[in-house]
Amino acid sequence: MTAPSTVPAVACPRCAQPTVTTGLKKPWCPSCDWNIDQAVPVVLGWRFLDRRLYRVASRLTEAQFTALADGPLSPRRMTAARLTTLAASVVLLAVVLGIGILGLWLFFFDFISLGTILGAALLGMAFMLRPRLGRLSKLPEQGRLVDLDKAPHLVGLVERVAAAVGAPMPQVLLLGCELNAYTTTVGLRRTRVLCVGLPLWATLEPQERVALLGHELGHFVNGDVRRGLLTQVAETTLSRVAALFALDGIGGRGLLEYVSSIITRALGRVVAGIARTLQVLLVWISQRDSQRAEYLADEMAARAGGTAAAITLTDQIVMTDSIDTVVRREARAGHGMSAWHDAARVARSNLAPKVPLLRRLSRHTEVSLYASHPPAALRAEMLERRPAQAAAVTLTEAEAAHIDDELAVHEKRVIRELQG
Repeated sequence: MTAPSTVPAVACPRCAQPTVTTGLKKPWCPSCDWNIDQAVPVVLGWRFLDRRLYRVASRLTEAQFTALADGPLSPRRMTAARLTTLAASVVLLAVVLGIGILGLWLFFFDFISLGTILGAALLGMAFMLRPRLGRLSKLPEQGRLVDLDKAPHLVGLVERVAAAVGAPMPQVLLLGCELNAYTTTVGLRRTRVLCVGLPLWATLEPQERVALLGHELGHFVNGDVRRGLLTQVAETTLSRVAALFALDGIGGRGLLEYVSSIITRALGRVVAGIARTLQVLLVWISQRDSQRAEYLADEMAARAGGTAAAITLTDQIVMTDSIDTVVRREARAGHGMSAWHDAARVARSNLAPKVPLLRRLSRHTEVSLYASHPPAALRAEMLERRPAQAAAVTLTEAEAAHIDDELAVHEKRVIRELQG
């Protein structure tokens, strides 16, 4: 519908309501969502298919939210999605192992021949596609290891939160430099790791810190399909195949070399396209389970820190860019955690009136078939619609200050990282 000529230029051309530019470069309408999908996530690289997949992801995301908002929310140990992902992982492992065995046989069958070269190539391919379980030795690259003996207040808080949500204690604590936090398991022994970004920790209020720990530790017990030893194979192997065969460039001095490079590049792109398509199908199947696990982790955040703190923690996600900006500004000025907290508190207060707009925007901009997390807006709304919970763990200002004192030893290093 075309807006009447009397409507100001800033009015929506579809519904004639005022448009805004909050969060996007071009105006969009919060009343009818006109022009809100200015950027569609790239999945296959063909815009018309990506737009269709975006709409599919949007329908799936909204349908799952509707199904879970008023129903039971509990961990699932075995679902159709998990069974399919496990089966795909087993097949992929078998294929990689088969490639390795074939390569080994060809390498030694007629040594120093064309078969030897082909065998070496297959062995190299199997090595590149091998499952990665992560290494403890690589963890210092992601953050500074926290000496548990020198952080008794932090360890005590983590223990209390773990008990509240029924999760095992992490065996390694990392302190990162980003406005982020995560848990993971690494190695054959599946060592549990909790990483908390110091900038994120410093910008949160005490009960939000408890909710953050509740959410992250909840990932150890929420049945997330991404966390399994086998299911990780399906999540990563196909993407490596696509990257391995996505050959670029056509070269060669002679006509034969030129034609060969064209054929090789075409075959590589076909293999890469098949791998990407299969990956999309697996993601399509598994990501609903992953997003369900995120909702459950939010429920555990509410159980640990209280529903109110879990909601404000989730709302901070839609303010991340603004909070990151003020934290880096303070870091460039040489200021530490106290200044980050004060600057973030001012930024959150200034952005509070825009939270409804930022939530609405996130329902569209955070949707993708590859998205393992539901949009922040739906996570906050899920918490609001479910029964409110009182905090099982209370963190006082004095206790929070003790923890900050324990972490202050890492402050200068994080400031240097933020200044870079």
